[in-house]
Amino acid sequence: MTEKFTHLHVHTQYSLLDGASKIDLLLARAKKLGMDSIAITDHGVMYGAVDFYQQAQKMNIKPIIGCEVYVTQSRFDRSQRGGIYHLILLAENNTGYHNLMKLVSLSHLEGFYYKPRIDKDILRKYSEGLICLSACIAGEVPVKILQRDIDGAERAAQEYIEIFGKENYFFEIQDHGLDEERVVNRELKRMAAKFGVGLVATNDLHYVEKADAEAQDVLLCIQTASTVDDPKRMKFANDEYYLKSYGEMAERFADCQEALENTVKIAERCHVELEFGHLLLPEFPIPEKYANATEYLRDLCLQGLPQRYAKADEKVIQRLDYELDIIDRMGYSCYFLIVWDFINYSRKNEIPVGPGRGSAAGSIVAYLLGITNIDPLKYDLLFERFLNPERVSMPDIDTDFCYVNRGRVLEYIIKRYGKERVAQIITFGTLQARAAVRDVGRALDLPYSFVDNVAKMIPRELGITLEKALETSNDFKALYDSDEKVKRLIDIAKKVEGMPRNSGTHAAGVVITPRDLIDCVPLQLSNEGLVITQYDKDKVENLGLLKMDLLGLRTLTVIGDTLRYIYETTGEKIDIEKIPLDDDATCAMLRRGDTQGVFQLESAGITNVVTGLRPQSIEDITAVVALYRPGPMQSIPRYIECRHHPEKVTYKHPLLEPILSVTYGCMIYQEQVMQVFQSLAGYSLGKADMVRRAMSKKKMKELEKERVNFIYGNEELGIDGAIKRGVPEA
Repeated sequence: MTEKFTHLHVHTQYSLLDGASKIDLLLARAKKLGMDSIAITDHGVMYGAVDFYQQAQKMNIKPIIGCEVYVTQSRFDRSQRGGIYHLILLAENNTGYHNLMKLVSLSHLEGFYYKPRIDKDILRKYSEGLICLSACIAGEVPVKILQRDIDGAERAAQEYIEIFGKENYFFEIQDHGLDEERVVNRELKRMAAKFGVGLVATNDLHYVEKADAEAQDVLLCIQTASTVDDPKRMKFANDEYYLKSYGEMAERFADCQEALENTVKIAERCHVELEFGHLLLPEFPIPEKYANATEYLRDLCLQGLPQRYAKADEKVIQRLDYELDIIDRMGYSCYFLIVWDFINYSRKNEIPVGPGRGSAAGSIVAYLLGITNIDPLKYDLLFERFLNPERVSMPDIDTDFCYVNRGRVLEYIIKRYGKERVAQIITFGTLQARAAVRDVGRALDLPYSFVDNVAKMIPRELGITLEKALETSNDFKALYDSDEKVKRLIDIAKKVEGMPRNSGTHAAGVVITPRDLIDCVPLQLSNEGLVITQYDKDKVENLGLLKMDLLGLRTLTVIGDTLRYIYETTGEKIDIEKIPLDDDATCAMLRRGDTQGVFQLESAGITNVVTGLRPQSIEDITAVVALYRPGPMQSIPRYIECRHHPEKVTYKHPLLEPILSVTYGCMIYQEQVMQVFQSLAGYSLGKADMVRRAMSKKKMKELEKERVNFIYGNEELGIDGAIKRGVPEA
């Protein structure tokens, strides 16, 4: 007798298992119970599939990717809401995974009517590689059994057997203590013997522990805008929808050992392998006279040289050759051409485009192509911060467009690559600490003033969690410890905190695929009726797909409108790219504190910094924007003092002077961090960039290791170390 059992139902959507940290808890519990495989079967979507897959693999648990789909007579029929049945589909292999994505996508793109629906026509078309379970008491066969339509139930079962084959179709029996389940199970066992179909025992799983049932109930109230006191609200019948052990399942299905064993047999059959990090770039159409994308890219850069540099000296050519070589070796030539193409279209069609921001400004290739308008040589910007030859990661060029005309750019991209290969990207809003308390309070029907007072005690800090609030706020902790009602409110809020609250369309993210989207990611329609991916931007990138950021900026719209009004009223045509960056009238305005309406400078705090600094050029403003963020902010008083009194500038070591002189001895730019590692300890810029990334993500273990490398060196990694370069250990 086996003591192995696999849960074939994990519903992360609309449950306490939604979100990365919640999946971690589930998998840890599954591991503790001795399970080596588990399946995700969200209702009608595949939102959590990639996250679930990656986390399960990390914990050495086999992830089974599935979906609980909605089946109707015709997915095109909008005449009625009824006649929708549940059906469980599990991907047996990669063919099954791709067919599952197609079915889920079509249920949204073609069949959505209150719910995403498929029909048996497309089930027949995309059944290969899928294992099918008859589902809970909302499945077609169980529903007909409960309606005492046994002939109808048998006909439905025969139809599914004909679609999937006897070896791929299973009658699903469940026992959450419901009378309906006992009726259905009895009939399914008879039908299994009659048709020679296997039985499988499952348990719907919406939360990890039995004790979580109350929090799940509150979550359902939040999602359905009801309260726990509402007798008509949606709710679970009892507290049996948690992760059960083999012993608990064996006790419930003591008379049907085969059904328990079949969970393991199904799990053993399922082998889906998702590829991560393998770049899937769309093909860019290259003119016939060029042998490849790299050759075309080089020629475009050479064409841009005379416009950017009056004299292309050796330093310029060396930098260009260096960048093109890395871009070619890493296989990103097409990527640059794709970005150049739609920015070129925008400029030619008078759609205001941003000058470039982020790490892409460190690329001379981007500058020569007109992707950015910032000279990386003039400002000592580093290419390795953008594209690190020692770390394979997709380059990320953030592009900004006039808010009003962003849609035109998107239309151009769709026309260029085809509507089947371009989509916007989904994003999920999550319940933050205060919102979690307020929503739970509403669901529990607690007085508004009581909940409001509790919520206001949570410190207003970026990324604050309830756990952190209890650790850092003595008043909040005292209230939690002394008031049972508050304790219950916070304890439930902690369980729903971080849960996805809603889905929407990412403000900037667009994905372009080398083949039809439906073969690469599950899709759905946004509220505006546009095609969007069901995987968020991080998962899309993890799968190697090209994710572009096309952000609509109102500031660019204002600039574009202003230039047009000037021309219409004065006849003067101003090129915004050629305005003086040390204009005294502009700087005088900022020195006076007239920053209202000035992008990034209008808050009271940063206005005080601007008036204290008294800027004289764009470089002063650049420094202010870089300083006014957590970390560098503590250097603001020193920076302003040294800016006005250069004689007070000091350096911890002479090697720092060439790097920090431009910022009066303060280290405020990420490029400076990289240069310090290069100059003081002999890091390559690629390795220095990896330390910079670890710093920005606060990876303390990595940083402790690098502290040793920085001081003493590492021969294996080719790092000299600061001591070897004459820097005293102290």
